[in-house]
Amino acid sequence: MRRLTLALLSGAYICIALITAILAERMGGGAGLAGFVGALGLCFAGQGVIARIAQNDDLTREVDHLRQAQLILANEIEKIHATIGGLVETIAVESRRRSEEIYTEVQMLEDVVQQIGERMEAQLSAQVVQRAEAVVADRSPQASALLNTVRAALDAGRVDLYLQAVVSLPQRRTQFYESFSRLRDETGRVLMPAEFLSVAEPGGLVAAIDNLLLFRCVQIVRRLASQDRKVGIFCNISLASLGDEDFFGSFMEFMAANRDLAGSVIFELGQQAFKARGSLEARNMAKLAELGFRFSIDKVNDLAVDFTDLARADVAFVKIGAPLLIEELDEQDGQLVFKSLPGLPATDLSALARRHGVELVVEKVESERQAVDILDLDISLGQGHLFGEPRPIRDAVLAETEPPTAFIQAALRRRAG
Repeated sequence: MRRLTLALLSGAYICIALITAILAERMGGGAGLAGFVGALGLCFAGQGVIARIAQNDDLTREVDHLRQAQLILANEIEKIHATIGGLVETIAVESRRRSEEIYTEVQMLEDVVQQIGERMEAQLSAQVVQRAEAVVADRSPQASALLNTVRAALDAGRVDLYLQAVVSLPQRRTQFYESFSRLRDETGRVLMPAEFLSVAEPGGLVAAIDNLLLFRCVQIVRRLASQDRKVGIFCNISLASLGDEDFFGSFMEFMAANRDLAGSVIFELGQQAFKARGSLEARNMAKLAELGFRFSIDKVNDLAVDFTDLARADVAFVKIGAPLLIEELDEQDGQLVFKSLPGLPATDLSALARRHGVELVVEKVESERQAVDILDLDISLGQGHLFGEPRPIRDAVLAETEPPTAFIQAALRRRAG
């Protein structure tokens, strides 16, 4: 449209210039050509002015269009802001609602765990008291006196949980802890296992103590996990516990409620106990394994270990005493082997275990020389006084952690009454 207008204006300018030239010819004689050229120049100059005015008008219209588009865009942005504000408020409301629901669910879970724990505590306390009374009746005066000391320690809550570090080699960084039980008499003297087990073991009292300490181990791991301290604890479990259907039912219920600790609690039993387990004990171990819990074998006195059998039983660790390991070393044909495993290079034992998902731990490490020998055997975990003695839980891990003892006192008072 603009081109057509310019063409018409150009034609009109030419006509005006011709008319001007004719008039100039008639009026001035030979000035017609000059008048035509001058008129034509003036006309095109006027056309340039008009064209610039037209361009300015077009630019003004384009600016107006841009302003209108800007207004439309601003309105759309306001709508988007309003929509986003509504979404943010909706998400905040939904988040508060979900947080309240999750908090309620956590509270319910804590209540369930506490109820299970209370039932288990009552069961354990009754077991401790019954077995202690049965043993006292059949013992000599000295043994009875010692057993009474053990019972008094339980009554007063003088049962401590000690932890000993299991470290990585050669870095010697703590990877796990092993738990031990210690009793204290009324004077505060610590009773070592070798002392109180002589009377507690024949009557089955040690199994009851182990059960109590298992419960305490779970409590300690729960406290550690709440503080983001990721560390595992080896807890001894006896065949008596694995074979006690009344106890194990409640124990399984308690462990199922704490299955989130499966990676941190490792149940440990001796090599002879593992070999002596029956079908009931094996089934109960499998039930714990289904929850994700793993097992460890200690008190090893035979290096001819069937790692395939251990892997089937979900055993993840085997602890071998440093004295046994070094005593078994022998050199044959220029190669280091174990006397009981002459066909296997000594340095291949740990690799054989790892192929079955089992990690070797050398315990009872007392000297730097033993530590060097262990490293030569490519064993990556060690435990012993060289790396740290067993320490009470309040000194080793959490100063404020105290194992529960009130249920023992209440049960013994009911018994005495």
